[in-house]
Amino acid sequence: MAIPGDFKTDNHGWAELMDRREGQPPLRANHRVPWVVVGAGVTGLACARRLAELHPNDEILLLEARVVGQGASGRNSGFAVAVSHFTDGFKQTQIKNYSRVNRINQNGLELLQAQVDAHDIACQWRAEGFYHTAADKRSLQECTEFIRYLEAMEIAHSPLDGAALKQRLGTQVYQRGVHVPNGVLLQPAALVRGLADNLPANVALHENSAVLRIDKGSPLGLQLEKAEVKTDRLILATNYEAGRLEVLRRYIIGSTLSGSLTRVLSPDELACLGDLSDWGVLSLHGGGATVRLTTDHRLCIRNTAEYNGAVLLSRRQLELRQALHRVSFDRRFPQLAHVNFEYAWSGVEGISRNGTNFFGRQAENIYLAGVYNGSGLSRGTTFGACLAEYASGENSSMIGDCLASAPAKWMPPRPFLDIGAFATVRLRFLGVGRDQ
Repeated sequence: MAIPGDFKTDNHGWAELMDRREGQPPLRANHRVPWVVVGAGVTGLACARRLAELHPNDEILLLEARVVGQGASGRNSGFAVAVSHFTDGFKQTQIKNYSRVNRINQNGLELLQAQVDAHDIACQWRAEGFYHTAADKRSLQECTEFIRYLEAMEIAHSPLDGAALKQRLGTQVYQRGVHVPNGVLLQPAALVRGLADNLPANVALHENSAVLRIDKGSPLGLQLEKAEVKTDRLILATNYEAGRLEVLRRYIIGSTLSGSLTRVLSPDELACLGDLSDWGVLSLHGGGATVRLTTDHRLCIRNTAEYNGAVLLSRRQLELRQALHRVSFDRRFPQLAHVNFEYAWSGVEGISRNGTNFFGRQAENIYLAGVYNGSGLSRGTTFGACLAEYASGENSSMIGDCLASAPAKWMPPRPFLDIGAFATVRLRFLGVGRDQ
């Protein structure tokens, strides 16, 4: 059973760059509805929207424990991935699985694009792909494997040497890289807010409405701090927090990441950052830094990940991590060492022991999708929409792709869980070198 204090947040995130938004009121009193979706990140929003389309005469109750945009979907680095990078090297035997994952990614990207276009969501949407880069021995080896994978899958890409990367990005750190044009950069909190503000009329969104307990039965019962809900079907889009509701408790952990954003750069400062007006860099080392030049002329860098009990960093912790952001930033952009960081944030990603995702029925009339291991914007959107269809008795090839995720590996209870989770996250940084 969860308690209200389990769902903490702070004001350190992408939402801080936006105008204040009036949220939807918390749920109160008793309710009886056919459908409840818990979690208003990209998965829950996609699920609620699709349920509303499939059941136009039903009320869909969408419950968010925090304010929209303050969960994991609004706290990532803003990469909506179409082409996944598989970090264990290219394997010919995995081509079918690579294709399956990329179909899920691509479908989610198209669903998001449709909503951004239909509702004119101002989220700095830039569909120009990403740079996958290498700065040290381990990532340089991975770059070779990544190119093999792209070639075998016939995915459009452009290999680049260090000089070409410097010309485009304004940094000499990277020795090799690949530009993959299929992918979108965006402002994550703005995207999530825009999706939430344009839900179908039969979706009732309530923020600051944490579900504390699920009582199984027919109908299902949901206990909130100031409300009770009876429902026929329940969709959990709670990502790494599913365990708080006694679902998949031994299969999911949360890794806490942190990053910083500079102030807005001047025209002269922008001029020393290469030929492009905005770009995004994903390291080919699993523990390497994620770097962006945003469309509103800020540099963003994220280069820490740790096991912190699946919660955000404290103010003091964030200050300490920002010193690591600074070192990484100055190594890449010594010409901008005078530029201060204006914002810092942390966010929690859901990860599984073997890097798999979760999709499907968990108990009688309870369905769950989540845990995307860092690729949640596009993949989570597909999983949400498909879970709505699956719970409604629909069938499709995309639902089949979602159901085909590998079984998750079990994790031991605490304190062994803490030890194992700490080691799992730390392994990401093995040999990271100049990529951090």
